[in-house]
Amino acid sequence: MELDEMKLAWQALGQQLERQNALGLELLRQGRASRLRGHLRPLVWGLSLQVALGIAIMLWGISFWSTHTAIWQAMACGIAMQAFGTLAFIFPIRLLAMQQGIDYAAPVVEIQRRLAQMRAWRVKVEAPVFALLGSVIWIPALLMWGQYEGDRFGLDLWQHMQPGVMVWLLLSVGVSVGVVFLARFVVRRLGHGRWLENSLAGGSIVKAEAALAEIARFERE
Repeated sequence: MELDEMKLAWQALGQQLERQNALGLELLRQGRASRLRGHLRPLVWGLSLQVALGIAIMLWGISFWSTHTAIWQAMACGIAMQAFGTLAFIFPIRLLAMQQGIDYAAPVVEIQRRLAQMRAWRVKVEAPVFALLGSVIWIPALLMWGQYEGDRFGLDLWQHMQPGVMVWLLLSVGVSVGVVFLARFVVRRLGHGRWLENSLAGGSIVKAEAALAEIARFERE
């Protein structure tokens, strides 16, 4: 009888542990959505600001070229700024759509796949595009501000530009782009490639990935 009683006690204890584990897992899953939303909330705020900034840049470009149609160089600068602003608007919208598409009640693997897509978009698409564009977009912006000064006196900036200025601008483009590639090469050469990717992906995505990895470990155990 004592052996049978011990077996029953062990079975009851095992069932109790299973219930506790199931309860703990359910509580973990219930809190997962709020935790992940909390981790991704700064990303949503940052992307919303980027959308507003992109719209402002786009409108600035449109406003500039539409009032300088008689100067094709000025129009080109304004159109370039409009294109940059359009990309600065579209890219965060794309990422926001990916974030909104996350089903926090889905299996951990599915959410991890979604976050991996967001990471890949930021690291492989968004970061390279804006690193290159950002290194040269200051040139049309500078020329646009210069033309604004010329407008005060009714002057065409390009007609009064010294030949050496254009050479300096072209050299500046080459240097700016070269610095971007050099910085990327040096960082990876020093073995900080993963750090660079995490920085480009953003702290919100990195924290969300870490939280999901913790939940996945708990479920496996």
